Amino acid sequence: MAKLTKNKLSGIMFKNHSRIPGILLTAIIAIPAWLIGGKFPIIGSPVLGILFGMILAFFKRPQSLETGITYTSKKLLQYSIILLGFNMNLYSVLKVGSQTIVLMLFTLTATFLGAFFMGKVLKIEKNTNILIGVGTAICGGSAIAATAPVIQADDEDVARSISTIFLFNVIAAFLFPFLGHVLCMTDYHFGLWAGTAVNDTSSVVAAGYSFSNAAGNLAVIVKLTRTLMIIPVTLVLALFVSRKKSQENKLNYRLSKIFPWFILGFVIASIISTFLPMPDFSKELLVKTGKYIIVMAMSAIGLNTNLVKLVKNGLKPILLGLACWVILSLTSLLVQFTILTL
Repeated sequence: MAKLTKNKLSGIMFKNHSRIPGILLTAIIAIPAWLIGGKFPIIGSPVLGILFGMILAFFKRPQSLETGITYTSKKLLQYSIILLGFNMNLYSVLKVGSQTIVLMLFTLTATFLGAFFMGKVLKIEKNTNILIGVGTAICGGSAIAATAPVIQADDEDVARSISTIFLFNVIAAFLFPFLGHVLCMTDYHFGLWAGTAVNDTSSVVAAGYSFSNAAGNLAVIVKLTRTLMIIPVTLVLALFVSRKKSQENKLNYRLSKIFPWFILGFVIASIISTFLPMPDFSKELLVKTGKYIIVMAMSAIGLNTNLVKLVKNGLKPILLGLACWVILSLTSLLVQFTILTL
C-alpha cells in the first residue's frame, strides 16, 4: 500500500515537472505581448499573445513542451478567470439599477438568437459560432476564455473567435464616439450604449471616455456588470453539453465532468472582493496576475493554431461577428429609446 502511494506521488510529481518547460515558454511569449499591449490597449495583450504564438508555431519545437502548453491553454486559463473575479464589486451591479439589467437581458437574447441563425446561414462550425456569440454579447476575450473549456472548444476555435472580436473592438473604439455625437446622445445614453454594445474593457474605456468622463464612468460600470453574465451563460452551456453528451453516448454523462467549477471560484472571488476588507493593491495584483495568465493561455493557443488554415476560414467568422455586433448595437439603442423611456 505504501509502495503504491509512493508510486502515485512520484507519478504526480513527474507530471507536474513535465509541464514546467511548456508553461515557461508561454510565460516568456507573454512578456512582450503584455508590455506592447499595455502601450496599445486597443490592440490588447491577449491578441498579441495569440499572434506571437501563431508565428512561433511555424517552427518545430521539442515534444517536451507540449504537456505544459496544453495545460496552460486549458487549466491555467480557467484559473485566470477565478482571479478576474477580484475585479468585481457586486455593489456596482446594484448601482447601475434595474434599467441596465433589463437592457442587458434584451441585448443578450437578441445577440444569441442572431448568432444562432446567422451561424446556420453561414454554416459556421458550432463552437466558433457559440464563442463569437458569447464574446460579442458579454465581454469579449474573457467570455470566450470562460466558455471555451465548457463547450470543449479547440484552440483554433478560440483563436478564430478572439481575432474576430478584436477586429470589432478596434472599430468600436473609434466609431462609437463619432456616432454618439452624430445621434446627439446624452452622457447617460452613450454610457449605457458603450457599456452594453462594445466588447472588450479596453475598447469600452476608450469609447466611453472619448465621449465624456461621465459617459466613460457609466460605461465601465455597465461593462463590469455585464461581465457577471458569464456565470449564467456558462452554467446553461454546461447543462446543454452534458445533456447532448448523454444522448450521443446513450448513457448517463455526469454534469460534474463538464460543470464549470472555476466559475464558482469567480463568484467566490467576487464576493470576497465586495464584502471582505482587502487592500486595493492586493486586488489589483490578483487581477493583473489573472490577466497575465490569460495572455499566457492565448500564447499557448496561438502555438497550437494553424495560421494558414485560420486565414483561409477567416471570412465567415468575421461576417458572423459583424452581424452579432450590429444586432447588439441596434438592440441596445432600440431598447433604450423605446422600452426604457416608457
